[in-house]
Amino acid sequence: MTDISCDILISGGGIAGMTAAAACGSAGFSVVCVDPAPPVTERDNAAADMRSTAMLQPARRVLEAAGLWEALAPHAAPLQIMRIVDAGGETAEARLTREFRAADISEQPFGWNFPNWLLRREMVSRLDALETVDFRPGTATQSVFTRETGARITLSDKSRIHARLLIAADGRHSPVRQAAGIGVSTRRYGQKALAFTVTHPEPHENVSTEIHRTGGPFTLVPLPDLDGKPSSAVVWMDDGPLAQTRFGMEVSAFETAMSERSCHLFGPLTLASHRTIWPIISQKADRLAAERTALIAEAAHVVPPIGAQGLNMSLADTATLLDLASKSPDTLGDRVMLDAYHKARYSDISLRVQGIDLLNRASQVSTPALRDARAAGLQALYAIAPVRKTLMQMGLGVR
Repeated sequence: MTDISCDILISGGGIAGMTAAAACGSAGFSVVCVDPAPPVTERDNAAADMRSTAMLQPARRVLEAAGLWEALAPHAAPLQIMRIVDAGGETAEARLTREFRAADISEQPFGWNFPNWLLRREMVSRLDALETVDFRPGTATQSVFTRETGARITLSDKSRIHARLLIAADGRHSPVRQAAGIGVSTRRYGQKALAFTVTHPEPHENVSTEIHRTGGPFTLVPLPDLDGKPSSAVVWMDDGPLAQTRFGMEVSAFETAMSERSCHLFGPLTLASHRTIWPIISQKADRLAAERTALIAEAAHVVPPIGAQGLNMSLADTATLLDLASKSPDTLGDRVMLDAYHKARYSDISLRVQGIDLLNRASQVSTPALRDARAAGLQALYAIAPVRKTLMQMGLGVR
């Protein structure tokens, strides 16, 4: 059995966990990062994550601090416009379209979109290059024991890690959160989301398009061209049984269904990847910290994929932890630091979880009267310029 000491152990090697490892390692902290599942870094692998992530403006600063941005930038699809379409009439066609332009509040795009498999590829490369980070894919956290002076973690490879801070980035069912005795509040919607990549004849012109009809939004987020054709990442949320049926459709039937649901805004859509599916929930941990333990990402909060909030909230967690650690490295992981982390993040997380919950429930409505009310609400918010700009700034996480 090997005993190792480090500053930080990160349990969870998804996108959030690897970003946190790169950021903390780049800041000079010694880091061990573990995950039971090795990351899939090839697009054509059947297990590849076909979702994409829009990194909003504040997230770029985290990626730069982590030494990741330079490698990611050539693959970025900038998000200049967020378009919301209400298609809640009798037929699946746009009846109200409103565009929120980044130029109204900033010289930069709202953010930059990346395929998740590509993010994993570049993050693995960065961790391999950092002498301060020991990345162990295929290794799980087996047990955790904490005390005021530190944490002792036993891994599946029989190593025992002594860490000053344990960061839980191990997902919505976080074993580390459970070991810390932190409860969660969960809301289930009866929805599932399909994620896949498409090509289309009409260019997206760096516009992210969210189409509301019933069951949940159908969102197309710009990607770089694929095989010379405009390409977008799609997340299609709907009632669970309907999404499950579409998941198993023959490709030609699925392409017909998704083209109709997109209101043919980009012409007929062609499936350019395999499909993945997952259930939609909202979830929030009762606290963000326990003895020598901090929760980030889906261990701390889960939201439906609306408004590009999920991973950007996660990177805000990392930025806050790293700021506190860098200001006072001698107190890394102590009670005062972790109380400050909880206080700094919990109110913002609560507000965003509640706000996205309301947006998602509005997107699910099926009766004509409620669809009309949703369209009227969109129009009212958009029509008042100061309100429109404030909403865009809040969505970015900036003031």
